[in-house]
Amino acid sequence: MTSVFLELGQRPDEPGPPIHGAAAYPDEVTARLAADAATIIARYPQARSALLPLLHLVQAEDSCLTPAGIRFCAAQLGLTDAEVTAVATFYSMYRRQPTGEYLVGVCTNTLCAVMGGDAILESLQSHLDIAPGQTTDDGTVTLEHLECNAACDYAPVVMVNWDFFDNQTPSSARELVDALRSGETPTPSRGGSLCTFRDTARILAGLNGPCDAESSGVVGTATLAGLRFAREHGMSAPQAGTPSDSTGHEPAGPSGRDQAEATEAVKDQPAPAPSADVPAQAGTPETDPGSADSR
Repeated sequence: MTSVFLELGQRPDEPGPPIHGAAAYPDEVTARLAADAATIIARYPQARSALLPLLHLVQAEDSCLTPAGIRFCAAQLGLTDAEVTAVATFYSMYRRQPTGEYLVGVCTNTLCAVMGGDAILESLQSHLDIAPGQTTDDGTVTLEHLECNAACDYAPVVMVNWDFFDNQTPSSARELVDALRSGETPTPSRGGSLCTFRDTARILAGLNGPCDAESSGVVGTATLAGLRFAREHGMSAPQAGTPSDSTGHEPAGPSGRDQAEATEAVKDQPAPAPSADVPAQAGTPETDPGSADSR
């Protein structure tokens, strides 16, 4: 039997110690951050509930988390440095290395990968001459390899400081980072203003920023495809505690009980194997959501 050794540690795209930097803020920085921290903490019945926004606050100060930021948060909330670090190192949105003005994240999870996410990431690595987790020499762009952005309706998606740029291609992604490096501010696909990384972190902390304009609030057609299909076919969510059939319609009377009993009987059995049938092509009545004959 062959042994396999797995070395568990921090994210591979952020080398070096988990948290690094100065040990404490200067007095004037501490005083300035403490005023913002008081505003944030006052929103919560329990002070320690403000930890996540406070981590965004210190990330806005340093472009990543440092021992100074960890110590500041701990002091404000009456926690130990270890307690704050345990939370800070759990969430991927808190950076452990200095971050450029724009954090450019490329999703290569299932749907984005199928639609070309891998090619976009490879293209940006070559174009910027950096690997994921690294920053360009001018300090403008930090490249990040992301997991799912929950924006599969417009895959492949590139995120810049957590704003979406939809339906990207290798060429459009290169144009995007070139615009960022030349001082332009492209408009995100979902509207609103694109902020620098530090300004975005301050907004995520719950404080006003210089570019926190609201988005247009327009929802794209692809996002509403499922809702549109459900309405066209009279589908609705079942009431709480009521079993539903595969179409979303609520069964009535004994059929609902029968289904519940059948579900209980097979709950520990393996799922059936995938069908060997070739799916119908897109656009046919069987698969076109807009077709009245869809089932």
